[in-house]
Amino acid sequence: MRKGGRWAGLARLGAAACGLAVVVASAGPTTPPDLEKLLVPVRGVTANQLRDTYDDRRGLSRHEAIDIPAPRGTPVLAAGAGTIAKLFTSVRGGLTVYQVEPRGIFAYYYAHLDRYEPGLRQGMALRAGQVIGYVGTTGNAPPDAPHLHFAVFRLGADKAWWKGQAVDPMGALH
Repeated sequence: MRKGGRWAGLARLGAAACGLAVVVASAGPTTPPDLEKLLVPVRGVTANQLRDTYDDRRGLSRHEAIDIPAPRGTPVLAAGAGTIAKLFTSVRGGLTVYQVEPRGIFAYYYAHLDRYEPGLRQGMALRAGQVIGYVGTTGNAPPDAPHLHFAVFRLGADKAWWKGQAVDPMGALH
């Protein structure tokens, strides 16, 4: 990640709108011990480049996700193995992917994608590191701040992919 140029503007914008500054990471205190190790889901970004934006405020609520800035079109990778539960377009998240990991305990949510990887479909099995889409600014992301919004949810007994208890994935990313 560059510190000058476009990213300098993102640091100013990010602090107010998206928390997109790149700094040294620290393990989130709410990362559950049963969340398996996950890949950083943006190609070329390492865990030590991330800023934990999980507890940042977005209006009146917590962010409950990590924003990973990257140039538009950077490949987004499956953070772990699993199955695509839903490809969805929403007002806030734009183009999104919901993935359920093999144990059915956690769901991974990838948002603001520019586009999906060709051939991606619901019910498709994924392997860790597989390209699922590309970084963008769809939904409510600022158009000049491409990033991946990545969230992890502990699924309830009903295993509903669209809801669950948000958990901070920062300590699981490597």
